[in-house]
Amino acid sequence: RIAVQILRGDQQSLEFEDEMKDGGSQPREPIVGFRVTDNGIGFNDDNMTSFLTLDSEHKADKGGRGVGRLLWLKAFKRVNVTSVFKTGNGEAKKQSFVFNATAGVTDELLEDATPGSQCSTTVHLDGFEKRYREASLKTAPAIANSLFEHCLWYFVRAGGAPEIVIQDAGDTIALNSVYEDHMVSSSVAETISIKDHHFFLTHIRLRATPRSHAIALCAASRLVKEESLVGKIPGLYGKLEDGSSQFVYLCYVASDFLDEAVRAERTDFDISEETGDLFAENEISLSDIRDAVTERAAIHLAEYLAKNMKKSKERVETFVSRKAPRYRPILSRISDDKLGIDPGISDKDLDLTLHKQLAEIEGKLLADGHEIMSPKEGEEYEDYQKRLKEYLKTAEDIKKSDLANYVFHRKVILDLLGQAIQKGGDGKYAREDLIHNLIMPMRSDSNQVRPEDCNLWLIDERLAFHDYLGSDKTLASMPITDNTDTKEPDICALNVFDNPILVSEGEKLPLASIVIVEIKRPMRNDAAEGEEKDPIEQALGYLDRIRQGNVKTASGRPIPKSEHIPGFCYVLCDITPTIEKRCKMHDAISTSDGLGYFFYHKQFSAYVEVISFDRLVNSAKERNRAFFDRLGLPTT
Repeated sequence: RIAVQILRGDQQSLEFEDEMKDGGSQPREPIVGFRVTDNGIGFNDDNMTSFLTLDSEHKADKGGRGVGRLLWLKAFKRVNVTSVFKTGNGEAKKQSFVFNATAGVTDELLEDATPGSQCSTTVHLDGFEKRYREASLKTAPAIANSLFEHCLWYFVRAGGAPEIVIQDAGDTIALNSVYEDHMVSSSVAETISIKDHHFFLTHIRLRATPRSHAIALCAASRLVKEESLVGKIPGLYGKLEDGSSQFVYLCYVASDFLDEAVRAERTDFDISEETGDLFAENEISLSDIRDAVTERAAIHLAEYLAKNMKKSKERVETFVSRKAPRYRPILSRISDDKLGIDPGISDKDLDLTLHKQLAEIEGKLLADGHEIMSPKEGEEYEDYQKRLKEYLKTAEDIKKSDLANYVFHRKVILDLLGQAIQKGGDGKYAREDLIHNLIMPMRSDSNQVRPEDCNLWLIDERLAFHDYLGSDKTLASMPITDNTDTKEPDICALNVFDNPILVSEGEKLPLASIVIVEIKRPMRNDAAEGEEKDPIEQALGYLDRIRQGNVKTASGRPIPKSEHIPGFCYVLCDITPTIEKRCKMHDAISTSDGLGYFFYHKQFSAYVEVISFDRLVNSAKERNRAFFDRLGLPTT
């Protein structure tokens, strides 16, 4: 029997939060030490001699390495020991002494014990060092739980554990009761063989513990090393469920092989992580042990892992269907063990996990591509054809993934644009620069942005093909015109507010065309006659200036008769009363849905279309609906 008594000081602790966290209901005085009492045979001559010997092997057969008592002095200033033992002739003696880091063993006193005294030893750990005291658990329940987890191996091993109680003032907690509270069911033992060595496994399921699933390697009747199993068995994440309760899985491993390989301090083993090819048949590595135990653990937990794998697949399926369809074509190429993720994983982390798998598949595809160019030596034609067919199928899946990613990108852009044209929580509409950046980044041109950063398909799919693309640039800075007028009020003003987008298409002479896109703030209602107030006149004005500046390609090749190059002007704005009035003044025709206007301006040789934001979003959705439906993406 072992009793651990918690000793507290006189000053009440102010660490209320820690007390509650550790399981206590009321704050108590700070812990100053511990008194541990057992009913063993005591400090007889043999045990006292062993205590006085630095590297004693007196208790080696019980797992004792002769260094444990030195750890007392790391956390406590001194240790007072009092022990009653029986001599060979049955006489009761009392041994007492003080042990500290400065003088070692002092104040030794051996005397006759009180008649009738039973064997016992009390170790008083006194002078709790501040840094350890502050870091220590502070309530009896918390200390009992921690001590139980530390000594768990003794409870489940064949020899069992002594009766251990924790005493704190009037409270007493028996670790046997803690054991019963924590254990979901009885432990299960089995024996496996690894290269002619026997290993004894004990499978345990613990309830309500913050620790993770793990393998515990034991030696000399002591726990030596724990290794987490998280991420090593598909479906083993978080807590497992057994009916109405949750549990954590532990597998304790013992073996004569581990006993012989454990280091003196019992913190690790002298076992190689991997064995070289030369010794692979005979030597046992940590990897061999880990793989064998993990395999048995997976079999022991198969019922629970199957449930978790089902949840994992549902999480992946939902994420891919709703948010990341690009991974759909490659899901069948990712093994189940790599998809056994925690369903509680964030979208970001799941995206990173799937992207990593995609990158691995792409990397293998690249490597296979170099090998597929020619048959292997001695390879039959049919085998080569089979290998080539599999390679092409993988390549096809990758291309499908890329296409799905592009289509999903369009869906996200449309959703963002749909939100941008709505009234915000402050009752105001978004500035035009937000919408501008969704269509194309501002103050940039085709030499500064990637094609995938431009979303001109919102307006017209053909705008993706261009010779030069400039966004929010002055006419003087554009290589497609010699116009040097940088002081025009509308252009200077638009650099800040109206932000025009200009596109010059193709080098197929003379089939060139110029497109002007003018964007206005949603629900802006101040259009009036004049280029500074009429967005239609603004767009036509930009078109005329570019033409008069002698239009040329981005590479500097002149375009003959540039003043007659066809022009297309798009004005993106809501059809407010003032915009509607300007459209009628230009004799524009209303679209069938009433959400826009169009007309052809003979003087400027330009097709002009005024597109409301609702029409812009609706039209883009209609053009992409077939793609969204194919990927199972909602379009409403």
